[in-house]
Amino acid sequence: MEDIFVARVMSSSLHTVTPDTLVEDAGQAMLDNEIGSVIVVDKDGGLEGILTTTDFVNIVAQSHPKAETTVSRYMTTDVVTVSAQDSIRDVADLMIEHGFKHVPVVDETEGVIGIVTTTDLASYLSRLQSPSPES
Repeated sequence: MEDIFVARVMSSSLHTVTPDTLVEDAGQAMLDNEIGSVIVVDKDGGLEGILTTTDFVNIVAQSHPKAETTVSRYMTTDVVTVSAQDSIRDVADLMIEHGFKHVPVVDETEGVIGIVTTTDLASYLSRLQSPSPES
């Protein structure tokens, strides 16, 4: 496999906020733009940090007082799934097409048996090795 450089696959359309942006506003920007993170920059555009969807999980979990809102209020109910026999290329295409980062794996008789994430796919790709040239 040939080396593919970061510049070829990176997103250059960045969504930025400043350190004093309210988390509610940053979260709304992420929802509006269907992105999983915003880059935090200073007034000169220098990198200060990154705020991700994982950070929002921590914000909610650590909030006081607790909102005591049930999961059913926010969960997705029309869940797209795959089977264990689907090809990873098809799953990757599905994830890209819909902007998914997580896809449950289901079996007709056993129900939910796993999940495929973008991290799983990236990990798989990082282990791929091209065949040695024949001597």
